[in-house]
Amino acid sequence: MPIVPYLFLLPAIVLFLLFLVAPIGYAVVLSLFGQRVPAGSGGYGAREQTFVGLDNYVTSLTDPEFVASVGRLGLYAVIVIPCTLGIALLFALLLDLPSIRGARIWRTGILLPYAIPGVIAAMMWGFLYLPSTSPLNAVLTTIGLPAVEPLASGSVIAALANISIWGSLGFNMVIMFTALRAVPAEVYEAARIDGCSEFDIAVRIKIPLIAPSLVLTSLFALIGTLQAYAEPTALRPLTDTISSTFFPLMKVNTDAFTNDNINGAAATAVIIAAFTLVASAILLRVTRDRSDAS
Repeated sequence: MPIVPYLFLLPAIVLFLLFLVAPIGYAVVLSLFGQRVPAGSGGYGAREQTFVGLDNYVTSLTDPEFVASVGRLGLYAVIVIPCTLGIALLFALLLDLPSIRGARIWRTGILLPYAIPGVIAAMMWGFLYLPSTSPLNAVLTTIGLPAVEPLASGSVIAALANISIWGSLGFNMVIMFTALRAVPAEVYEAARIDGCSEFDIAVRIKIPLIAPSLVLTSLFALIGTLQAYAEPTALRPLTDTISSTFFPLMKVNTDAFTNDNINGAAATAVIIAAFTLVASAILLRVTRDRSDAS
């Protein structure tokens, strides 16, 4: 059996084991232990690392703060995922029109926010949100209208979603636009000869043909949404409406490094990772079944 191909694969395998498999395994091991006072000590003495089985998972799943953070993340996902994919698809279809002018400039402008780091983008939007520094509020107060507060408790999730949509829109648009460009031009020409309008071509030809790219961007959007952390963490110093456990990953960070509960944080992280894996698998299965049926 030739060994040369495996030698070429060896560096990637080693990196995969060291930086992905090993950390996941270590997190799982940590989640099965906890700091407990030894039995028979009367409740006194130093805590020791003790095997607790699934106790940390039960505690995490029944923690009101974790449940509340999941609810906020769910509302955030309902806004971010459809808007990101829908607007990205709209832009990709518009830029693929033969009559569009300055398509390259528009593509660059739409993609540019993706090049800005998430923390910097969040801080930039944060100052635009603050009533004292917002140019929108300056205009509103000038014309006698009340100022708006996007970081208020009733609108903070929408404000966070806006930052995420703004930052990830260009990346998804480029993937869809690239898929559209890969479709042979003869397909569109034949449709136009048959009397199809550009709207009919977009709905009946373009969107079905780029279904794999739509699945890919949906998967990226789902995973990115479940990993939301940078935006709310960066905006926390600017408002009291974002707590240290606002989203699940923020709760993991708080439990591990503020509450000194590394084992509970590991259990919560494993739960989030498992949910992400299951949700991604379901998405891929559903889309595959629909493509097979069609």
